[in-house]
Amino acid sequence: MDRKILIVGNWKMNLNVSQASLLVQRLHERIKIHRGVEIVLAPTMLTLQPVSTEIDRRKFRLSAQDAYSKDEGAYTGQVSFAMLRDLVSYCIIGHSERRIYFNETLDTVKEKVSAAVRNEITPIICIGETKIERQSGETKQVLHDQLTTAIADLTSSEIDNIVIAYEPVWAISTFGGEIAKPNDIKDIINFIRDQISHLYGLGTAKRIRVLYGGSVDDNTVTSYLEIPGCDGALVGGASLNYHKFSGIVDKASLVYQKSKIRIK
Repeated sequence: MDRKILIVGNWKMNLNVSQASLLVQRLHERIKIHRGVEIVLAPTMLTLQPVSTEIDRRKFRLSAQDAYSKDEGAYTGQVSFAMLRDLVSYCIIGHSERRIYFNETLDTVKEKVSAAVRNEITPIICIGETKIERQSGETKQVLHDQLTTAIADLTSSEIDNIVIAYEPVWAISTFGGEIAKPNDIKDIINFIRDQISHLYGLGTAKRIRVLYGGSVDDNTVTSYLEIPGCDGALVGGASLNYHKFSGIVDKASLVYQKSKIRIK
């Protein structure tokens, strides 16, 4: 593994300003600077700015959970990527909850990915199939459509600056929370890289970071991070628990250290 493991904590619609501040304090106390791990926190839009003044940027980077694809204009209630470009390094785009609850289409996700890249924010593009789609044997078709549409407008130079997060909807606690087997995830990660390779070449496919997300916690994260080609994890509920999230970071550091020993 020649790059850092990426651990992203998605706080979803949780924590007010004071609660977010307290969580950041606890994370600072428990998490060390790990040479092989990049840690990203994704608070709510309301808490992004105050959290940005509290984090130790040697340890943490920030991500938005969503943003609007237009840079400016008469769009009451929206926050654009242009407004976030000096505040965050990443933005989660196309999360299953956005697709399901807010009816985000393939084209909506594509427009947001383009807007993120345009504003020098790295998109974390979420793709994943539902339980029904999985049972119907449609997994690869669904992932193909979600992935290829999302990156359709990106150039060969822009494609390197994206992250893909495979989040099978059936494995997310909100939608059932089945435990995904590492071997199944390995096949999907290979499939994702194959799709990138067909479009942008083998070198690009190897460079793009691919994460796993789906009820990941400190007890299960190691089995996923040890999958060849898995570059990190998108963490949901466990990111709100500083014991669990710091444990995830520690486990990621151990996986990184072991990978460097194997390379030697």
